[in-house]
Amino acid sequence: MIPASAKGALDAAEEAVDLLLDSGRAPGEVLVITTGAQHPWAEHELSFGEAAYWKQHDAGDDVFYTDAVHAARAATRPVVVVAVNGDSAADAASALPVAHSRAGALLIVCGDPQQINAVLGAGV
Repeated sequence: MIPASAKGALDAAEEAVDLLLDSGRAPGEVLVITTGAQHPWAEHELSFGEAAYWKQHDAGDDVFYTDAVHAARAATRPVVVVAVNGDSAADAASALPVAHSRAGALLIVCGDPQQINAVLGAGV
């Protein structure tokens, strides 16, 4: 858990990804899920069409960014980073179980601890 506001969650997720890569994780081992607005990389890549976007996912060569709506389509990766960057508790509630199921070894959640605890019903 990395405490961050909804506005700061995406930046916190980016920092977590940078640290993971700096510590030796391969880019293809990391999946980033946003609960609010898409990550700018995903927005850019989706501008070329969904087929090209998901082709990059399937190649598994780089960090892949998706939103909570499409996260269930993503394959399991060793590390999943979730940016709870939306204000909707329902979006966070639906994204966190999917993120957990996609994380092979490590799940990192960036967001407001109070909101996340309320969604999960537990202290993290």
